[in-house]
Amino acid sequence: MRTLLRRALLAGIAAVLPMAAHAATEIRIMWYNDGNEGEVARDLLNRFEAANPDIKVVLDQVPYKMITENLPQLVSSGQAPDIARITDLGGQADQYLDLGPLLKDRAYWEKNFAAVLPWTRPAGNTTGIFGLMTQLTVTMPIVNETLFQQAGIPLPGPKATWQEWAIAAKAVAQKTGAPIPIAMDRSGHRMAGPAISMGAKFFDGDTPALVDDGFKVMTKLLYDWHRDGTMSKQIWGSVGGTAYRGANEEFANGQVVLYFSGNWQFPQFAKTIGDGFDWHGVNNPCGPAACTGMPGGAALVAYKSTKHPAEAARVLDYLASEPVYAEFHARTLFLTAHAGLAAKGIAYKADMPQVRKSLEAAAANVLALSPVAYKLQGYARNRILFNALTVRLNQAIAGEMSLDDAWGRMTSDVADGLKAAGVK
Repeated sequence: MRTLLRRALLAGIAAVLPMAAHAATEIRIMWYNDGNEGEVARDLLNRFEAANPDIKVVLDQVPYKMITENLPQLVSSGQAPDIARITDLGGQADQYLDLGPLLKDRAYWEKNFAAVLPWTRPAGNTTGIFGLMTQLTVTMPIVNETLFQQAGIPLPGPKATWQEWAIAAKAVAQKTGAPIPIAMDRSGHRMAGPAISMGAKFFDGDTPALVDDGFKVMTKLLYDWHRDGTMSKQIWGSVGGTAYRGANEEFANGQVVLYFSGNWQFPQFAKTIGDGFDWHGVNNPCGPAACTGMPGGAALVAYKSTKHPAEAARVLDYLASEPVYAEFHARTLFLTAHAGLAAKGIAYKADMPQVRKSLEAAAANVLALSPVAYKLQGYARNRILFNALTVRLNQAIAGEMSLDDAWGRMTSDVADGLKAAGVK
């Protein structure tokens, strides 16, 4: 009996060993959602797993706040996931894995993503491939046109200034009872496009220089609008430090006349608002220098610390392949960073007129982007500028310091941040 039992156990172990030897390698992706992109990505990755049974991809979906506030700490402490979806593209670029040597067709990436590959490269690197843009974004306003209609006030035209939009939005709010005429995401990145439109340069040659005359004009407008009720402190004044705060819920609830955010909100609003009221994206308001927002987007990056670099690269290679990349963008309603697909056009699965109109406005806003905006987005340490802007402007809006003092502190914050980063 003992001999038979021993033989059975040995046979069972022998049967398990080949399975263990061929256990799938697990790749974990830290992922946040704006709309339905997590659902779409999971569907596409299920197909990848079916075709690549040696790899299992775990999609850890987390709040955006965890990406901006917790992920950098995890990376710095050596606890990074294999791959993460990030928006601070250059923030920790020195920790990204160079995918180039691991890709099946490096030339395909260099041809189709040439314009955005520099965004995830570490300072001084001009050839590496460190990330895959999951979307190209442009900051832009989204309007509640139903409120304009109820107020009997026409929408400002495509070349309207920021001041004209402020006057119109406040008049609409007064007539309809909407509590917030204009909302802007609490983010230095959001603020940058309007500032550039007013003439802000953000650089003196190649040296970062945050505060200049154009910058002062736009920050003064925001400061004044919070004082006269055009903007609400419930967005910028509700949190401290560098914390992000959006107004997507307030807009979806019909409380905001004009919301300055970006095209990544379209899929979310298609779900949360639907046709509950007439909403859509519009052209970026103008200043004397431009009518620009900021380019940007989210990228998938693998980290040097991954124990499975070849498998991580295979996952990203699959997601970057033209048919998969095209389907992802068609279903998520994102703008594409793929030059070939941009030329062909994406067959968006968008039946709602609000979404179609918004995508048209987003495309027009991409064409109007200022070279200064591209330069700022491509600067690996732009987060130093954005954070100084957010923190000090917020303190001025909250009454903790004067605007003049805020400008001075922004300048010193940038100098300190660059010094800490080793920039002379």
